[in-house]
Amino acid sequence: MKATALKAKTPLTKATAKSAPAKPVGKTIVVSKIAPAPKMAPKPANKTAADFRAGDFVVYPAHGVGKIDAIETASIGGMSVSLYTITFEKDRMRLKVPVVKAVSSGLRKLVSVDRLKDAIKTLKGRARIRRTMWSRRAQEYELKINSGDPIAIAEVLRDLKRASDDSEQSYSERQIYQSALERLARELAAVQKITESQAALQIEQIMRGERKRLAA
Repeated sequence: MKATALKAKTPLTKATAKSAPAKPVGKTIVVSKIAPAPKMAPKPANKTAADFRAGDFVVYPAHGVGKIDAIETASIGGMSVSLYTITFEKDRMRLKVPVVKAVSSGLRKLVSVDRLKDAIKTLKGRARIRRTMWSRRAQEYELKINSGDPIAIAEVLRDLKRASDDSEQSYSERQIYQSALERLARELAAVQKITESQAALQIEQIMRGERKRLAA
């Protein structure tokens, strides 16, 4: 079953208003039904919903890095439900995920050091481009980006990175490349506590072979 998202149209209740973030966001989405995470996404190892706390940076597969602002209680379908309120500041979006569905939705903590090293190794690898129609490859790249898996995202960057400046990317290729770069850079920036632009520069330097390892 596909995931469905409902745009909140009613004002916050007293129960949720107290814990809502002070800074306004562009839109709020409540996740009511969630399909299993994409097969390529890494399965959480022995994690439960209790692993997440207000103030944690987390990764939601379809949107990337966000911050848990609060754990609220709301009435959905006549039932009292605990919700993680996650803010994606750059996208000006707030997502509400039921605590009981957090793990099955693919919500996870920031990438581990070992997983990050695997992603870097992938960035340094040789591009693997299958001779199939671009429309099909584009769909596969989008699926990898939305899986939230840093290694899968690194594969997209590796495969779309041109070895020579003389070989130009199409508009569609540039769009997907930029989307993957931003997604991986945001997580790297959160892990290293640097800016997204600094993280993006590091990633591109790695792919050009100008940087052997990430700064500690």
